[in-house]
Amino acid sequence: MTTVHVEGAWAPEPDYGPGSRTPDGIKMLAGLAGTRKRLNGCAAAAYAAMYANVDVITAYPIRPYTAIMMNLSQFIADGLLDAEYFVADGEHSQLSAAFGAGSCGARAFTGSSGVGVTYAYEMYSIISGARIPIQMSIADRTLDPPGDFGSEHTDALCTRDMGWLMGWAATPQEVFDKTLIAYAIGEDPRVLLPQMVVQDGYFVSHIAGEVEMPAAAQVDAYLPPYRLPFPLDPRRPVSHGPQIHPSQGPPLQLERARAMEDAIPVLREKTDAFGAAFGRHYAHFVEEYMLDDADIALVISGGHSVTCRAAIRLLRERGIKIGMARLMWIRPFPSDDLRAALRGVKAVGVVETNLGLGGASYGGILSLDVTTALYHLDGPRPLVTSFMAGLGGETVPMTEFDWMAGKLGQAVERGRVEKAAHWVGFED
Repeated sequence: MTTVHVEGAWAPEPDYGPGSRTPDGIKMLAGLAGTRKRLNGCAAAAYAAMYANVDVITAYPIRPYTAIMMNLSQFIADGLLDAEYFVADGEHSQLSAAFGAGSCGARAFTGSSGVGVTYAYEMYSIISGARIPIQMSIADRTLDPPGDFGSEHTDALCTRDMGWLMGWAATPQEVFDKTLIAYAIGEDPRVLLPQMVVQDGYFVSHIAGEVEMPAAAQVDAYLPPYRLPFPLDPRRPVSHGPQIHPSQGPPLQLERARAMEDAIPVLREKTDAFGAAFGRHYAHFVEEYMLDDADIALVISGGHSVTCRAAIRLLRERGIKIGMARLMWIRPFPSDDLRAALRGVKAVGVVETNLGLGGASYGGILSLDVTTALYHLDGPRPLVTSFMAGLGGETVPMTEFDWMAGKLGQAVERGRVEKAAHWVGFED
């Protein structure tokens, strides 16, 4: 333990090292090392949080994310994890408690779904502005109305401009891995930003897949103990969130904007380091599928990309030169990587499982970022349209991807798109 000078006296520096795993928890993780376990997305997130040795968990139930907290509470009840488990009286309190824990030097983990995500909205800018890298696991769900509980990306995307790292996982394995990767990026001193690791409600959160379980020592080597540079501690007084003059605000906002930009190389570094450590290699920002010679392409994120990939294989068998660009992260948005992936493509369709009502496309949210990114492409730019699909938790079947490919083919033939947004299943 080192010492620091505090107001004329010497005081011990607090040690915020790991200590949440119990002997029984260590024994359990040792038994899991090197095995494959069938887990749904919610369970995968909970296991990853345990491997990450989280100190504080803040919970409030709302389906379909609730099973994440059910698993973690069971770990604690079984004596496997000695984390502080806080049941809040609502999502605003839930995020506030996680914020406080992270501010004091604890690795904090929380989550929500649907309207629960929006209920906590005030806290998102506060947490990122304070540069507290807590993590929020979201199993996304449609906002009310109609209250149909199905998966839709609008809940998380409502927060897209609040300074959180944000990305979708398409499988339980990705949920597990992305939980660790996101902590590693967000807690890096060059970044210090909170993270949202999002999975499609029900399609990923409640459908089981095989998840490779690492040794705890592997995770510890990849994800070192949380070390906030400026924790709240009475022995080292600091101020968080003071009221300031208007002229002091813009420099702080610029700093937060630069932190998001600075996260880009760190994200690449941590993703590569994860692949080297665990043998599972992910694209930094954009997963490219059959794009090398593609004339048309679909841009997509989340669990529906699994069906999209299968649809593209079938379309290729019919001679249609189509590919897929899957967005691994939405924030920071991968403009450079997307331009590189779609260079040479003639028409692009953005699959929108979200609502951006009244926006430039009068459809979804993602196409606005995609169009802006591609506008700055050197050389010929592809035509861009979007497809509203999978809303309200509907599946996006092969036939709908076939229909999208037909619309993109028509756009190439005409040299223009029919319109900025198509509502799939409601048009001929």
